[in-house]
Amino acid sequence: MSAAILITGVGRRVGLHLARNFLKRNMKVIGTFRSERPGLDQLRAGGADLYYCDFYDEPQIEALVQAIKAGYPQLRAIIHNASDWLPDQTSVPPAAVMQRMMQVHVSAPYQINLALAPLLQAGNEGPADIIHIGDHVSSRGSRKHIAYAASKAAQDNLTMSFAAKLAPAVKVNSIAPALLLFNEGDEPAYREKALSKSLLQREGGLDEMQGTVDYLLNSGYVTGRVLNLDGGRHLV
Repeated sequence: MSAAILITGVGRRVGLHLARNFLKRNMKVIGTFRSERPGLDQLRAGGADLYYCDFYDEPQIEALVQAIKAGYPQLRAIIHNASDWLPDQTSVPPAAVMQRMMQVHVSAPYQINLALAPLLQAGNEGPADIIHIGDHVSSRGSRKHIAYAASKAAQDNLTMSFAAKLAPAVKVNSIAPALLLFNEGDEPAYREKALSKSLLQREGGLDEMQGTVDYLLNSGYVTGRVLNLDGGRHLV
């Protein structure tokens, strides 16, 4: 089995989809989760090495890093998918909203990248990869999720800094999706409005994200970039 891929936030949607596909390719998957979900049992059965880790808890981040260092001599890639999405108008105080968004989207990836960089640099055939799963709002802001958008913009900046720091042994890129997949409870009116915001007027789908991740993993010449995955939303 090839060197492992670490994917944060594998409990559902993008993280679960990526983990399933890499396991099907006989790749070793290390995954993190914050809540037990049905899909995790399938990942465990497929051989994934899963760790409970709440990225709001610094000791848990350190414990995760130490466990991976102890268990794996090298990594093929780190995919930072773990995320949270707090609106600015919430019962949580504004300062805490910003702190939480920056913690999960910036501080945790920053710490993990620094700590596990030696495993990425340890003998892979060709460059290894770090991929941050961002958001299209990082380049345009958000009226209702200001702290979230700001943290995703900071995450994009991490991409550029780590790309410069870790080259040429490690490529570092970000993917900035817009609408990938509706939630089951989304109302028809909301769906129609959301679809109208892009030129292609459809969900991107999880396979589109997988294809973009695969493109970056297979490329030998793309680093320090933010790839928009938005169906032409920037032109509407």
